[in-house]
Amino acid sequence: MDSTISAYTEKLKEMSMLSLICSCLYSQPHHQPISHFEDMEVKSLNKRTSGQAFEIILNSPTDLSPDRPQSLYLAAHKKEPSLENLQKKLDAAEDRRRNLEKQILKQLSQKREHERKVLNKAHEVNNNYSRLAEEKLNHKMEVNNENRTAYLTALKQRLREKELHATEVRKNKELQTELSG
Repeated sequence: MDSTISAYTEKLKEMSMLSLICSCLYSQPHHQPISHFEDMEVKSLNKRTSGQAFEIILNSPTDLSPDRPQSLYLAAHKKEPSLENLQKKLDAAEDRRRNLEKQILKQLSQKREHERKVLNKAHEVNNNYSRLAEEKLNHKMEVNNENRTAYLTALKQRLREKELHATEVRKNKELQTELSG
């Protein structure tokens, strides 16, 4: 008897939340039952000035009519798992774990392959840049050497010409000093 009373008080606590929800959703009073909850039926009464009123009708726990909804708790515990079902579920879980492991390994290998490609491309770009910079530097050094040798050759040529001119001037001066003197 005490368990039945405690069950009903527990249901009434749940019904207060239900009544709050129903009063928010249905502002018009309903004369037909609003809800069935296990062995309980809730009917809305006419709206009062203080708010919504409900009538709660408790059915006897022995009422097993087919139109009465059965307890979800009982339906969930009726079926006991068999060893075969448990084994199938364990096998399915193991397959899922293996597939997930394969997928993760595949993603990791793809990521490593991508990193390898990126590193190879970076090395290739770096090598190309180094090669181009070296070629440019060698070309610049060749041009500088050519310019330097050309400059030195031109300078030597001018010095030879000056030397020839100086020797010519000396000869002319000697001739003049001999002629005048």
